[in-house]
Order: sequence, then C-alpha cells, then structure tokens
Amino acid sequence: MHRLLQLGRCAGILLMLVAAACHAAESRTELPADLPAQKQAFVQDMVERHGFARPALERALRETKFIGSIIRAMDAPSTALPWHEFRARHVNDARIIGGLKFWTEHAEVLERAATTYQVPPEIIVATIGIETMFGRRTGNVNVLDALATLAFGYPRRADFFRGELEQFLLLTRENGWGLNAVKGSFAGAIGVPQFIPSSYRKYAVDFDGDGHRDLRQVADAIGSVANYYRQFGWQQGAPVIIPVDVGNTTLDAMLAAGIAPHTTVAEFRKRGLLPLEPVGDEILATLITAESEIGPRYWLGLNNFYVITRYNRSINYAMVVHELASTLRQQRLRAAGTAPVAP
Repeated sequence: MHRLLQLGRCAGILLMLVAAACHAAESRTELPADLPAQKQAFVQDMVERHGFARPALERALRETKFIGSIIRAMDAPSTALPWHEFRARHVNDARIIGGLKFWTEHAEVLERAATTYQVPPEIIVATIGIETMFGRRTGNVNVLDALATLAFGYPRRADFFRGELEQFLLLTRENGWGLNAVKGSFAGAIGVPQFIPSSYRKYAVDFDGDGHRDLRQVADAIGSVANYYRQFGWQQGAPVIIPVDVGNTTLDAMLAAGIAPHTTVAEFRKRGLLPLEPVGDEILATLITAESEIGPRYWLGLNNFYVITRYNRSINYAMVVHELASTLRQQRLRAAGTAPVAP
C-alpha cells in the first residue's frame, strides 16, 4: 500500500510538472513576438537620435494595433471623387450655416488672427469647416495605432509616415501626453485643424496665451491655421483663382506642368487662354481643371491657390476651401448690408 501511495504521489507530481510546462508554453505563445526588422530599425534610430528609452518604445510598438480599414481609406480618398461630387459634400447648407455661426462666435479671435498673420478670416473658417465641421469631428482613431499602421504597413508612403510617427513621439514627449491618449484621423491628423504631427510641431501657435499649443482649443486652432498659411506664403488681398476660356487650345502640356504657379498670365494669353476676370499679366499662374456635372471647367490657379494645396495637396480640396470661404464672406457682407450690388 505504501508503495502504491508513493507511485501515486510521483504520478501526481509528474502531472503537475507537465501541466506547468504546458501552461508555460501556452504563456510563451501568447507573448508578442519580437519586433519586425523595420520596427527594430525605427526604435534604434529614435534611441540614437532622440534619446528615447528602448524598452518603453519597443513595448509601445509591440502593442500597437494594425488597422486594415486605414489602408483601404488611404487608397480611396474622398478627394479623388469628381469635383462636383466632392463639392456637394463640403459646400452645402450645413457648412455654410455652421461657418457663419462659428465666425460670429469667434469673431474677435478670427480678426486678431487675420491682423497678426495677414490671412482672411473666411479662409481660416472654411479650412476648419472642411477639416472637422468646425471642431465637431476631430477623429476617434488612436493616433499611435494609425501612424504605426501606415509607417510599417503601407509601403507606398511608409517613409513619409515613419517621419510622422517620429514627429508624433517627439510631440507626445514635449507635451507630456500618453502615447495612447491622443485621438485623431485615420491618417494621424490631430485637433480642430487636423494638423499632422510635423505640422503641429512646426506651425501650431499658442494663440490664447495660456502657455500651451493645444489644437483642441479653438483659439489655438484659429491662430495655427492662419500661421500655417502665412508660413507658406499667403498674399493678403491677392486672388486665388481666375476662370478662363480655353477655346480650342490644346491643354495637355499646360495641365501636366504641375500645381505650382510657373507661367505668367501674359504667356497663357499668348497660348490662347482668355482670363474672364481682371488679372495682371505679370502674375505667375498654373492651369487647373475640375470636373463639373456638365464637363471640365478651367481656371488659372495663382499663388494663394497653391498655398491652400499645401494644407491638402488636392485641387478638389483647394477649390472647396476657396468656394466655401467666398460664400461665407458674401453671406456675412449681405447680412451686414454691405455686399456689393450687382450691376
């Protein structure tokens, strides 16, 4: 009997050891795998150039979630829609009413920003309206997850988004933010004006004087949008676009020449384009086109149009910012009884 009890105890101990070993094996399989080579190289770079703590950064990158819907969204941007469809989504009653309300509520800050940075208030209001519906839709995606997804899972623009991930990590350290505490767009844009991290660090300003550049706050957002446009060369009082009659002119080479102004208006006249509004012959311009419901329309894009495209490098985007801004300005003037009377 004693012998049997000993054998039973040994068998029990053996079963416990086997169970413990199995549990340990299962636990090991549940742990995150070592970082892939791309992430390891990124961590090494951040440690060497910026002094980040390796263990904390490795752990943060291990725990990021890959969000497949972000990749799909990047490959199907709304700005790729025909202009008339994109325009209908953004220049509508909701944004006009919302823009007028936002302008009235923040008139003092907008005028101060316009004076400080020499950028008209309607452009600031329209930009914030297009980006986040005047601060109501700032995004609910974890920015760290979004940028890690794009930096390591979107080869076409991986270099760009690794740069933005770097800037985001620096931004969180500078501001004392938790890495997983920041929400934004699927592309990692943050706050009321939707600045990507590099733009946040470079162009955001403390416009309410509280000692912090906080783009969740409307005043800082207004000042920062104005500063952004000013830094890219906004020319106060200059036109944005000029409609043109292209006649039977061959346009392919002119349309392919790029979005930055490169040719004088005088030269465009020589090539057969007729500006339909007054514009100086010496001004540099580029030919742009957008698809209306009845076919393509054409304009000369001037410096200020190019500046708007620095916010979002899309003709459709710049067109709707300009049109919404113009509409808001006219509505404000009309409400004040100072709109010009049509001849």
